[in-house]
Amino acid sequence: MSLDLDTLNAELGHDAEKLVEWALGLGKTAICTTNFRPFEAVILHMVSRVDPNIPVIWMDSGYNTAATYRCADEICRKLNLNLSIYLPKRSRAHREAVEGATPALDDPRHAAFTEEVKLEPFARALRETAPQVWFTALRATDTAVRAAMEPISLNPDGLIKVAPLLHWSSKDLYQYLTKYDLPNEFDYFDPTKGEDNRECGLHLSH
Repeated sequence: MSLDLDTLNAELGHDAEKLVEWALGLGKTAICTTNFRPFEAVILHMVSRVDPNIPVIWMDSGYNTAATYRCADEICRKLNLNLSIYLPKRSRAHREAVEGATPALDDPRHAAFTEEVKLEPFARALRETAPQVWFTALRATDTAVRAAMEPISLNPDGLIKVAPLLHWSSKDLYQYLTKYDLPNEFDYFDPTKGEDNRECGLHLSH
């Protein structure tokens, strides 16, 4: 199947709900990934409204805050998500017992840490679910890399990557949450990034 990405992005790139309907209307195997960061309920609600059974993939590093875990459970219950959780092959307790605390960003071991707790679980999720369409809540304001992306793109392996919220502002997201009475929280931390506006590598590899 050949996609005219320029035309599709021009026509659908600024209409998130139509973009979701188009992508799911392709009839291809689709997944939606989440990390349950702030505003994640938006993409999860938007996609599951169209396809209630879409597999939702959470790469849980084991390092989320208590607030994030509680909010994730609340979102899953409210939306009745078809959730699969992908964990690192070692628990956080096991890893820290052997190797100590999370390595700092400038520590040579940080790349291996990111691979273990995020990139390997995601690669495993892709192998096991074999999606043809991947929904992600990427936003252009997150990083310079994401600012250069398009709402619809094609990965080298043929996976259609769909980012319906790419051009949304925090105000847009907040208004959507309010409209549909969706849960949210801001006590979120990603140990693989360590700081805002830094890529963990997942969207550079995929």
